[in-house]
Amino acid sequence: MKNIRNFCIIAHIDHGKSTLADRLLEITDTVSGKDLQAQVLDNMDLERERGITIKSHAIQMEYKQGGETYILNLIDTPGHVDFSYEVSRSIAACEGALLVVDASQGIQAQTISNLYMAIENDLTIIPVINKIDLPSANPEEVEDQIVDLLGEDAEHIIRASGKTGEGVANILKAIVERVPAPKGDPDAPLQCLVFDSVFNQFRGIIAYYKVVNGSIKTGDKVKFIATNMEYEADEVGVLKLDMAPRSEVKTGDVGYIISGIKTSSEVRVGDTITHIERPAKEAIEGFEEVKPMVFAGVYPIETEDFENLRSSLEKLQLNDASLTFTPESSAALGFGFRCGFLGLLHMEIIQDRLDREFGMNVITTVPNVSYNVYDKKGKMLEVHNPSGLPDIASIDHIEEPYIRATIITQAAYIGPIISLCMDKRGILIKQEFITGNRVEVIFDMPLGEIVIDFYDKLKSISRGYASFDYHISDFRPSKLIKLDILLNGEPVDALSTLTHVDNSVTFGRRMCEKLKELIPRQQFDIAIQAAIGAKIIARETIKAVRKDVTAKCYGGDISRKRKLLEKQKEGKKRMKQIGTVEVPQKAFLAVLKLD
Repeated sequence: MKNIRNFCIIAHIDHGKSTLADRLLEITDTVSGKDLQAQVLDNMDLERERGITIKSHAIQMEYKQGGETYILNLIDTPGHVDFSYEVSRSIAACEGALLVVDASQGIQAQTISNLYMAIENDLTIIPVINKIDLPSANPEEVEDQIVDLLGEDAEHIIRASGKTGEGVANILKAIVERVPAPKGDPDAPLQCLVFDSVFNQFRGIIAYYKVVNGSIKTGDKVKFIATNMEYEADEVGVLKLDMAPRSEVKTGDVGYIISGIKTSSEVRVGDTITHIERPAKEAIEGFEEVKPMVFAGVYPIETEDFENLRSSLEKLQLNDASLTFTPESSAALGFGFRCGFLGLLHMEIIQDRLDREFGMNVITTVPNVSYNVYDKKGKMLEVHNPSGLPDIASIDHIEEPYIRATIITQAAYIGPIISLCMDKRGILIKQEFITGNRVEVIFDMPLGEIVIDFYDKLKSISRGYASFDYHISDFRPSKLIKLDILLNGEPVDALSTLTHVDNSVTFGRRMCEKLKELIPRQQFDIAIQAAIGAKIIARETIKAVRKDVTAKCYGGDISRKRKLLEKQKEGKKRMKQIGTVEVPQKAFLAVLKLD
């Protein structure tokens, strides 16, 4: 056990974690020949196309040093703020972390938040300056930033390049020397912490765990403490590039278990596995439950696909424990699910994965956040969906979630960034220079304002230089009203939103104009209206497609033409009474891109 090292790689998005992981795998001969490709651990098509890591991936390496063989368990983690839950789970299974910082970009917001997460879990931090081969690299300045942040000696910071492989041997040496071996008692009752699970079509659900105490053998009778379900371990093993079966997985190791589990609800991330005959007295302290930030309705395009969508979401939830969903129905879209996501990118990725991995074509409604609604008796109701809002007369006040946002940017962009945050009802808390021309700005902002397009605007204002990270701080009272969109007098519940009083009129007007462009013309006039309660605040009309019924009249009396036009008018009126308006998928998405 003294030769085992468990570590993860944490960094801001695009600082070269996956490329560095490739070099570590190459130097330790874990991956060679035809398996060697760029971002070897990013095995999802989506990850390769977008160049981001979505899932954390565990892999075992063997490394020889000083005549001894060490087993290194590496967990590569995502860098985007929307996938920070993956990072928190990886950190729970490790004793050390490589903190990777890009030599040309320096320390960014997500670097800091992941670092604090690692320090809270008492991980040994090994700082690495990556991409030193770039012409724009400035390792001296970045070194000063790391020394300020960590209080480390400059000689403990390793300079490396994931691309050329320079300095990677020093990283492996530092892992062996600095990261402590896992603590645990091989003779104690078995305790394994489940940190991930995947669904396999032929073998059922496979759980990944770290053995904290004891050891697990093939054929052992085990039980999952939280769900109280009992199984036989058909196969246990360690995670190489593929799963490698072993007769026993010992204390401190990271491994997998296949036990023929069929239903997804039986495996929970953060659960503890123990033996039935000699059970552990208590479960391991798992990680905190994930809290979704953004809610949106997900509906199948064909109503009969509802059950297929449910099973697809369940399988996806196994692979991504931060997704939550509950059934709901909508008058416009039929039966579907209200899903909770960690952010907008997470929502987009889930939509893509449903399409690619399960062939599910879905409609997603306007994303929103959860609000606390207090009635006049002081009772609180949590509302995730504008249509679930109680009657306005009974509401005393509504509270919305506020976030504490940290933005790190170059001094040149500070003016536009502050005015963007002010437009989003932000309150400036503090602003300070970190090093040279880099500024840290801290704002309190309503989560509802950043949900839709804040991140994209921030990136375009700062030409990609600003980095952004946030955490929920509290709920605060706010003047919110429900904005309904009516088509021919009928409200479309999927398009209704909760918005701030000050923004409501402009938002309603812009929404009507956008829908006018997107809804196809019918044989009758369509009125698009934005309403707050009974008051209409904006209106657009889509004119009917008309056939020229008077074309066949050559000359003759005007009364002939008038008779034909009157007849047409009657027909249009009848049509309007029985006609329905189809709202295309584009219209639901357009609300996100109103600017």
